[in-house]
Amino acid sequence: MSTSQYSDSASLPPSKEHVDPEDIDPDAEFGGLAARKELERKLLWKLDLRMSILVLIYILNYVDRNNAGAARSRGLVADLHLTDQQFATLLSILYVGYIIMQIPSNMFLNLTGKPSLYLPGCMIVWGMISALTGITTNFTGAVITRFFLGFVEAAFFPGALFLISKWYKRTEIGFRTAILYCGNITSNAFGALLASGILGGMNNILGHAAWRWLFYLEGALTVFVAICAIFILPDFPSTTKWLSDDERRLALRRMEEDAGVGDQKETEEGGFAHGLYLAVTDWTVWWFAMAVNAIVVSLSFNAYFPTLSATLGYNPTVSLLLVAPPHSDYKQERFYHIIGSWVTGIIGFIIAISTMNTAARYVSLFLMAQTYAGLVVMLAWMNNSFPRPPSKRAVCVAIINGFSQLGNVAGSYIWPSSWGPTYRYSYGICIAGSGTAIIMAWVFKQHLISLNKKLEREEQEKGVKEKGFRYLL
Repeated sequence: MSTSQYSDSASLPPSKEHVDPEDIDPDAEFGGLAARKELERKLLWKLDLRMSILVLIYILNYVDRNNAGAARSRGLVADLHLTDQQFATLLSILYVGYIIMQIPSNMFLNLTGKPSLYLPGCMIVWGMISALTGITTNFTGAVITRFFLGFVEAAFFPGALFLISKWYKRTEIGFRTAILYCGNITSNAFGALLASGILGGMNNILGHAAWRWLFYLEGALTVFVAICAIFILPDFPSTTKWLSDDERRLALRRMEEDAGVGDQKETEEGGFAHGLYLAVTDWTVWWFAMAVNAIVVSLSFNAYFPTLSATLGYNPTVSLLLVAPPHSDYKQERFYHIIGSWVTGIIGFIIAISTMNTAARYVSLFLMAQTYAGLVVMLAWMNNSFPRPPSKRAVCVAIINGFSQLGNVAGSYIWPSSWGPTYRYSYGICIAGSGTAIIMAWVFKQHLISLNKKLEREEQEKGVKEKGFRYLL
């Protein structure tokens, strides 16, 4: 008998059925852990660079939305023979179209998987509509253009949030959402600067009033940026063509590791409207939407900031604690970062109610502005809390963002001049809105705690050793 039959089995190469899965390097396909980290760093850098155009788009989104207000006193009202009520309708009608279109828009975006074409395409259309506002000659024409402007603009913000959720892990979303939201804040300064230049120097050029040039030029700028965005924005990980094979596999792997399941067809069931059904029938979606709506009401002071700052005798500089979202990512925690921001805002409201002292009210305006940081973290929490399937997440984002616009509508009515200059009742409503949102956020956190405990029990029953997906609290 051959001695090889009695040789130590340890010297033989192990058969495939005896290989311990834990001994397999999960990053071997990327060249090992170190190579994967380097590839991931390059992927995120490339992705962040391309995603940064979303900030510019958001700026123009708000510029086109708010240019009617800038043109109000520079001939728009007089040339179109608008009454005060008609002008108010002109501003508010935009939100009607904005709310109507968000859900079907995000559903279509998820179905096509081509945000690089869909979002810039919508941007081109709304830029053209904005420019057409400049040729209107009466109230009816202006209302029609404003309605469709909101109708088409609705695609952008929920679509951008959904696009971010398709690429970034839960520990990365807060920071990217904060960067995106900077476009909202920047638009206030950029839009005013652009409008002042056009309105101050373009009157009667080629026989057109300055306010008409405002719509022409800002609409043209929007169309130009939209065309550039077609070649810059990414699609989804599975449909983006400029990724290498390794980058695509890593992008998909990152999302699978983050949620414990892939973000593509694996989690989808039913037809086109199944995600809509899942979102609409989930009570937590509506609960979350009402919480965001409540905090948006308390943020209505932003629209009246010039009026409030005028009571001080000079215009203050506003500081926003947008460092809170990235810190929230670092700590992998949402709730306390949210309420910390909102409690700070409540303190500002209380100070404004309690005194007419100029210095104290000046400080109160700074404190109020911190409420925005909590809203940004709340938006990140939204993507974390409704992860799968993607069709449901797309609708959830649209429902919550669309519902929050009702807060903008309601908030516009809580600052009547008859309540000034103290605006105590207005600040009281803001406190109530923030307090309601804090309570609802706490209830939502308790719900997520119960879901995490359920996941833990299921893993124990199945004998799973490795900790899987958990909702961020």
